[in-house]
Amino acid sequence: MKTTPFTERHIALGAKMHDFAGYNMPIEYPTGILEEHMNVINGVGVFDVSHMGEFWVKGPKALEFLQKVSSNDASKLEVGQIQYSCFTTEQGTLLDDFLVYRYEEDKYMLVPNAANVVKDWAWCLKQNDMGADLEDGSAKIGQLAVQGPKATQVLQRLTDINLSEVPYYHFKVGTFADCPNVIISNTGYTGCGGFELYFFPQYADKIWDAIFEAGKPEGIMPAGLGARDTLRLEAGFCLYGNDIDDQHTSLESGLGWITKLTDNKSDLVGREALLKQKAEGLTRKLVAFEMVDKGIPRQHYDIVNEAGEKIGVVTSGTMSPALKVGIGMGYVSTEYSKLDSKIYISVRKRNLEAKVVKPPFRK
Repeated sequence: MKTTPFTERHIALGAKMHDFAGYNMPIEYPTGILEEHMNVINGVGVFDVSHMGEFWVKGPKALEFLQKVSSNDASKLEVGQIQYSCFTTEQGTLLDDFLVYRYEEDKYMLVPNAANVVKDWAWCLKQNDMGADLEDGSAKIGQLAVQGPKATQVLQRLTDINLSEVPYYHFKVGTFADCPNVIISNTGYTGCGGFELYFFPQYADKIWDAIFEAGKPEGIMPAGLGARDTLRLEAGFCLYGNDIDDQHTSLESGLGWITKLTDNKSDLVGREALLKQKAEGLTRKLVAFEMVDKGIPRQHYDIVNEAGEKIGVVTSGTMSPALKVGIGMGYVSTEYSKLDSKIYISVRKRNLEAKVVKPPFRK
């Protein structure tokens, strides 16, 4: 398995390690997922996300390339701004979701999912018929996500950049913990606020130590992929491979808001298929739901209607640590996708009532 700059730290802290996207990653620490989850909601937690990919797109053809492969409209980005987007196939289905950073005038950074780095890189090379300058920088960048309502005050002790002046989905580049050229990004996957830090791997130990020293008064704790998953689900964020994949389009997945089909996106891969689907109407949609009956929904459980007829399938589900109720996401026939629609989750041969809700679950 691959390692991150922090793998030995996780092992020394007693983390339960497991293969994730080919990396030896911490699932949880001895404190457990529930405590890690609630600590991020109420305080500040640190996630090692160095397994994520980073692609550089540079040069005079950079924007032309992005307008072809990125579902969102990259022409709207200003330097220092970030966009959520996705790669779409010729059929309009999702190859991956990712972030786009406009780093400089003609220089962008894409951050795809760890499990899709090889696939995404091959896709980018295949689509680069205009000659943009592409570089896979994934192995040269470490990343930590410092999340929670107390993250800003902890991180502010380690940089002269005024973090309170960095808006959501914006970033600054500067010195952090006496380490140069750190990208400090007001993004995250928890719905709890905080920042993500990108840095050269040689600074990893110094940055880790500085963050945990600075965060002692706030009770800072490391958090693993288990809490990352429960937090993102409470926030209503999709996970590639669960809620979004190459079997569903961005429109079906509720990502129409990042799928721009305007004239200046005429070269977008899959545009014609998406326009056709939009004109004909959707037959299925991804919805969020909350259990009415007691029960825990799990991935792959059937979703049925009142008559017991299958209308969809659960893509993600858990018992919400914060809300103490079963929550999930899944694809259903369009007629059952309206808010407050009554649906049923098949749990061990019992059909348990649930209702369609608007995410996030944790308000």
